[in-house]
Amino acid sequence: MAPGIQMFKRAGVFEDVRRAGFLPKDWTYRKYDGTPIMTIEDIAVSKSPEATIVLPINKLDEILLAHAERNSKICLKWGHRVVDVGQDEISAWAVVKEQDGTESRISGDYLIGCDGGTSQVRKSLFGDKNFPGTTWDVQFVATDVYYPFDKFGYDDVNAVVHPNDSHLIARLTKDGLWRVAYQEDKNMTYQEVLDHQAAHYERILPGHPKPEDYTLTNISPYKLHQRCAERFRVGRICLAGDAAHLCNPWGGLGLTGGFGDVTGLADCLEGIARGQADDSILDKYAEVRRAIFLSVIDPVSTGNFLRVSALGTDAAIAEDPFMKMCAASKHDPAVREKMEQVGRWLSWLWVLLGVLGGRR
Repeated sequence: MAPGIQMFKRAGVFEDVRRAGFLPKDWTYRKYDGTPIMTIEDIAVSKSPEATIVLPINKLDEILLAHAERNSKICLKWGHRVVDVGQDEISAWAVVKEQDGTESRISGDYLIGCDGGTSQVRKSLFGDKNFPGTTWDVQFVATDVYYPFDKFGYDDVNAVVHPNDSHLIARLTKDGLWRVAYQEDKNMTYQEVLDHQAAHYERILPGHPKPEDYTLTNISPYKLHQRCAERFRVGRICLAGDAAHLCNPWGGLGLTGGFGDVTGLADCLEGIARGQADDSILDKYAEVRRAIFLSVIDPVSTGNFLRVSALGTDAAIAEDPFMKMCAASKHDPAVREKMEQVGRWLSWLWVLLGVLGGRR
């Protein structure tokens, strides 16, 4: 049911994504000691043709890159760092610096900034410090590890609820690679995070493993933000994805939101190129996608994070409407069906809003 599924189908990459990934089974909320609080069974809705697929981002990148390389209309330039952007009445351009220091200008009818949370395109438009929003008072540490969580009865997705030490443990691949993502003090340096990783694992993971008990393949600390650019369009330059907005990773709404941005924006640009719309349609793109972030992505991702990090376990069960609904769905088929219907409706709404404007 994931909204990204329909977008992948439109892009022609879905079959490759499905072959590379897998369908997750159950999602369990757990107490700090690992005791289950509540389980959502079959979170992928495996019987659906649009069942949720789990695939590490690096594997998805490889698939998308392979498709891009086979497309004769796409020109990939590696080692070209954007240092500034500009525009006039008939074109937009990026000033890029190559690895040897050479600068050049690449021009086109429009320029789309998809260059991430530290976007130079956005900074060139609004200034280095103008990215409205907030930064959470913790940093997140995403790690990938081979460790036998199955032996401890862990499900494919596990969210451990704790007011100060919440964390996520989720299966990433069919061969036993897992994502363990946890909180650290935001003031820790990168080296301090690395030095503290083993002790943190020993404290939070089932079995309290030592480094020789697991194989760590990746560790990536990063700050958590809820931010949104004041505008997604300035003349012939548009923003999309993390360059336009940032949210915490609980729920995967940042990546999915970025997919929605570029899907809708591609439709708008195609409509302009075919003479089916004028460039005022880009204002509609900017209006709709910014509204989706502010009314859906931002509050829902915030609620997801607070659900596991700001409430104690008992309070989470007693006070959180989503947790209570999920608990009821285990015993009441009508509630489960309602949750699935809402999920399907939100998926189609997300895609509908994502492509709004390109099909007048």
